[in-house]
Amino acid sequence: MSNINIIIEERPADIGNFLVGRLLPFRNKRMVGPFIFIDHMGPANLKDYQSIDIGPHPHIGLSTLTYLFEGAIMHKDTLGNSVEIKPGQVNWMTAGKGIVHSERTPEYLRHTDKALHGLQIWVALPKELEEMEPNFYHAEVEDVPSWEDDGVKFKLIAGEAFGRKSPVPVYSPLFFVEIKTDVRKSVNVGQYLFGEAGLYILEGSVESEGIVHEPKRILVSKNSELCEFIMEAGTTIYIFGGDAFPEERLIYWNFVATNRELIENAKVNWQQQNYPQIEGETGFIPLPEASGVLKPKQ
Repeated sequence: MSNINIIIEERPADIGNFLVGRLLPFRNKRMVGPFIFIDHMGPANLKDYQSIDIGPHPHIGLSTLTYLFEGAIMHKDTLGNSVEIKPGQVNWMTAGKGIVHSERTPEYLRHTDKALHGLQIWVALPKELEEMEPNFYHAEVEDVPSWEDDGVKFKLIAGEAFGRKSPVPVYSPLFFVEIKTDVRKSVNVGQYLFGEAGLYILEGSVESEGIVHEPKRILVSKNSELCEFIMEAGTTIYIFGGDAFPEERLIYWNFVATNRELIENAKVNWQQQNYPQIEGETGFIPLPEASGVLKPKQ
C-alpha cells in the first residue's frame, strides 16, 4: 500500500509582472500541517529593464516565509523593517492582526541583468494567535542549523526536527527542512517528523515504492512517520508540515482567518487605507474585485 496520499503539481499563477508555480492551496488539499500557501518563484532571468515590484499590500492571520535560491528581494514593512533578502537567508514576517509590506528588486540591481528563484510560503497562525501583534525576524545563512549525515546535507529552515530547533520564531509545532544529495541515497526521515508531511521536489528526482517522481511537485504523505524514499544524485527537496489545526481556514487574497468577519474587516480597512504606511513607499495594490473566499473541502 502506498504511503503517498496525494501528488500536487505546480500550476502557473500570475502575480502581476511575474509568473509563479502555485503548489498550495490545492483543491483537494488546502493545507499541509499549518502550511497554507506555497509559490515557487522562477527560476527567472530578468533583463536590465525588468524588475520585481510588488507594491504595498496587507496580510492578516499568517506568517510569511521567503527563502531564495538565487537573486535578491528588498523587503519593507510597516514595522519599519527594510531588509534585503539574499539566498539562504530566512525572511519570516508574522502578520497577526495586520501588517503591510512591499517586495521589490533592490536598487543596485534594477538596471542590470539578474536572476530570481525561490519559495514564497504562508504559515497560518493558531486561532488564539491570529490577531497577535505583528513582528518580523530575519535569519542570516549562518543562523540556520545545517549538518551532514552519510553524504546527505540538511538545513532546518524553520521549526523543530531531527533533535534540532531553528531560531525562526514559529507559533505552532511545524518543520521546514532542506535536504540535498550529490549521490544516489536512500533516506528515512519519518522518525524525526510529526503531524502531516509534504515533500517538495525542487530538482532531481525522488523514488518512492518503485515510482520515480520528477521536480515541481509535492508528495503528501499519509503518515509522516513512514517518510522513506530514494534521492537520485543532484536532488534537492524540501520536507514541510507539522500539526494540523482543528479549525478550517478561509483565504481571501492575502488574508487568512478562521472566520469571515476578520476577513471582511481586513477588506474594509484596506479599502479605506486604515493600515499604517510603509516609510518611503507610495501607492498600494488595490483589493481585487474578483478574489473569492476559498473554503477547505469538508
